[in-house]
Amino acid sequence: MAEPVKARRLSDYEGQRLTQIVRRGRGNPIRVRRATIILASSSGTPVTSIARLVAADEDTVRDVIHAFNEKGLAALDPQ
Repeated sequence: MAEPVKARRLSDYEGQRLTQIVRRGRGNPIRVRRATIILASSSGTPVTSIARLVAADEDTVRDVIHAFNEKGLAALDPQ
């Protein structure tokens, strides 16, 4: 079985930015949703629970986490 997907450890700056985005909840809803996914994953929440939280497919959650681990905060922006 594959190892569970989890966001890498956040820097202080990343943690602050993600928290601001989620708390404000304004602006681009895709950014808010992705920030929620990353914060939940970095705190140890499993992918299945995150998917239910944001009403998304588990594969989508995994894709967002992988993108964040590779690109950092740039992964929040819709392509």
